[in-house]
Amino acid sequence: MNYSFCKTGDDYILSLANHCEIVSTLIQFCEQEGLEAAEITGLGAVSEATLRFLDPATKAYVDKKFEEQMEITNLTANLSRKDGKPYLHVHLSLGRRDYTLVGGHALCATINGACELFVRVIKGAHPQREFDPETGLNLYKF
Repeated sequence: MNYSFCKTGDDYILSLANHCEIVSTLIQFCEQEGLEAAEITGLGAVSEATLRFLDPATKAYVDKKFEEQMEITNLTANLSRKDGKPYLHVHLSLGRRDYTLVGGHALCATINGACELFVRVIKGAHPQREFDPETGLNLYKF
């Protein structure tokens, strides 16, 4: 397993293993725990990350890979469901050695050091995602 955790009430404190990939590990955790809806925040450090930026004119993502040691100054995510499976929407702000920041939608990121997360479960909610052709995004469908 690529993580350890403790449960506190309905919520979790989660520590991801060094060198694991954040997004896929979070999906694994959410599947194991049967989570439907949650807010996730955290911090840590990564050695590489691929961030995405949606170009609204083309409705296509532009991906950029960063391969350097960076601090996770903020990880913000939400959990919902799409096609019956966990769907994570993760954004990262990453601090570089020169104290500049890069950030965006996280496609993937590999831990180098630590990654500590708080998972706040939203009880009774079952948000679903559906593709919206106007924006090119998977949006909440209520």
